[in-house]
Amino acid sequence: MRRRMPYRRDQSCGLSRNTTRPERTIGTDDKTARAVPAPFLPCAAGHRGQTAERKKGAGAPESGKGIMTELSEYEVAEDMQIDGLKIVQDTRLYRFTSDSVLLSRFARAKTGDEVADFCAGSGIVAFHFYALHRKVRGLRFTLFEMQEALSRLSEKTIALNGFENFRTVCGKIQQLAPEYREKFSLILCNPPYERGGFAGEEYQKAICRKEITVNLREIAQAASFALRFGGRIVLTNRADRLAEVCYTFHEAGIEIKRVAFAAGREGMKPYLLLAEGVKGGRPGTEILPTVIN
Repeated sequence: MRRRMPYRRDQSCGLSRNTTRPERTIGTDDKTARAVPAPFLPCAAGHRGQTAERKKGAGAPESGKGIMTELSEYEVAEDMQIDGLKIVQDTRLYRFTSDSVLLSRFARAKTGDEVADFCAGSGIVAFHFYALHRKVRGLRFTLFEMQEALSRLSEKTIALNGFENFRTVCGKIQQLAPEYREKFSLILCNPPYERGGFAGEEYQKAICRKEITVNLREIAQAASFALRFGGRIVLTNRADRLAEVCYTFHEAGIEIKRVAFAAGREGMKPYLLLAEGVKGGRPGTEILPTVIN
């Protein structure tokens, strides 16, 4: 059974559940939002500059200089505990867990990385990864998420923090457009990795946890399509699926080069794996110390 550890400020994740509404509103009115006409078009959120990279700049502006928009009654701006940056969450939708933050800390940034976030949800992996690596020059991000409601939250986070190097795309990663062929040097992916149906769960939340709309093989194939030669994918999965992760990505031309496990306490059986694969990499895997979460 997949173990989802609640994130607390005293954990290694460095995040808090303290949810506060910003003192002023951020971005545009949802009444101006347009429907997404087809998969893998930028998700509209009512502001023309939020769905595409801006012409200049690659980071967050000075405090208080984000684009203005209004949060709904169900939306909260949660503190990422890094330089006052926040992420917008909707209390009715799937909310991120510590898996995402462990993944963003495990991933490594390189100058000029073109980064994709597969199964992005509300964008926590990409946003937290960028917050940790803002001193690395030239990072650019594309967030892929099939649920428009979650992509809209990413748009609001982009506006709230004034990020100028992010864009969002709605659609399934199984249907990547030709423009994304070998585009990325790094893919971040915290996918749904539980098996089984969604009896007793809301469908929108279940597909964030379980392999209903995408599975491991499809993720590996999409990564092989989107990565440049030598590009990396960093992902999470159940600890007991390590062998499956290794051979599935090997079949897609990606070798798993680094692995770390996560456990709830010292000496406990790991519940999560963190893995980094390289497209065209040579066989050989470094096993890192277990992360205690």
